[in-house]
Amino acid sequence: MKLAVLKAFREHPEARRLALIFAVVYFAQGMWSLPVQPITFTLKERFGFSAAQTAVFFSLTVIPWLIKPVYGLISDCVPLFGRRRKSYLLVTSALAATAGFGLSLVGTYTTGKLALLFTLMGLGLAFTDVMVDALMVEHGRPLGLTGAFQSVQWSSIYAASILVGIAGGYLTEHAPLQVAFALAAVFPLLSFTVALWAVQEPLVGTRGPQFPQTWLAIQSGFGSRHLWIIAGFIFFWTFTPSIGTALFYYQTDVLKFSQQFIGTLSSIGSASAIAGALVYGAFSKNFPFRLILNSAIGIGVVSTLGYLGYVGPYSAIVLGAAFGAVGMVATLAFLDLAAKACPKQAEGTFFALLMSVYNGGAQLSQIVGGWLYDQVGYTNLVLISAASVALCWFLVPLLKLEELETQARQAVLTTPPSASS
Repeated sequence: MKLAVLKAFREHPEARRLALIFAVVYFAQGMWSLPVQPITFTLKERFGFSAAQTAVFFSLTVIPWLIKPVYGLISDCVPLFGRRRKSYLLVTSALAATAGFGLSLVGTYTTGKLALLFTLMGLGLAFTDVMVDALMVEHGRPLGLTGAFQSVQWSSIYAASILVGIAGGYLTEHAPLQVAFALAAVFPLLSFTVALWAVQEPLVGTRGPQFPQTWLAIQSGFGSRHLWIIAGFIFFWTFTPSIGTALFYYQTDVLKFSQQFIGTLSSIGSASAIAGALVYGAFSKNFPFRLILNSAIGIGVVSTLGYLGYVGPYSAIVLGAAFGAVGMVATLAFLDLAAKACPKQAEGTFFALLMSVYNGGAQLSQIVGGWLYDQVGYTNLVLISAASVALCWFLVPLLKLEELETQARQAVLTTPPSASS
């Protein structure tokens, strides 16, 4: 499998160009998190926010990630300057960079300024995410490289997360918040520069020959009961109460970890996640998807319960390294489910839709997790979260996974090669 992937990249220059822009854009997305730890610390120490209030703040800033299908519909149906992907990619990369540099120039922060500009930066990055995912589906399916492209994307975002963990902790302790925003803004500017060269897209009319088929596919997808069941399953999985925001408060207030050490723990988990992504890419095709998904749920239960042993710096390092890898395997299993569920001719729109469901559930879980931490404490939060994950096993039979795999294979076989991008 690895040899076939390498051969495909050698034989298709457009695949190499696309892999580069995927890597750069996803790395920029990862670096958007660079100010998150400094912001969290500022909200906690300067504004006196509780864990639940902090989770609500960040939920507001990720609203652009919850409406990603809108960006897919816009780019599919309304080309900008005659292009469906490249023009939007350039404009929104510029928006993200401008908002980031704007944040770096703010003299005195208020929660309103932070929320507005950080949300605008997220809007630019969320739109670029949809554009590169659309390119990934459109060009990866006929080349048989969707798995390879996703491996590039997620390895890049977690490579950025390694830097975010180390630098985020250092900046929280030693630098003003403006520095974190300035550094984060550099990377969407780099996305803009690379997209000028890497994305080669022909001019199209407002309603090209594929528009009727795309619109029919969109209508059919929205009317598919099976697709909505899968969306509901993904939402339930991500909505299970998260210990993410709560863990920061537990690390800071109970375990008394320094901000630098908390950042280092994040980097360890991100490095481990890259290993998990490589493992999933190498072996996922060798096992039935039902087994993979059930195993992913089991991984989620075990890894969540493992946080009961999160009692000091050594256990934090060991558990962070272990759960970074297995957590990535579980995440990719659910992203794989989303990709398999996308109807042909509307892959970009519905992948964005399912990712919005995924992101929405994840953010709500942060709020619920933060509230439960404030109300019942860390240990009870872990137990509630693990029990909620385990309930997903009862929903797996509703997904008709064998039928889904058959449809996905047929879609790949019947998708004609696309033009060079």
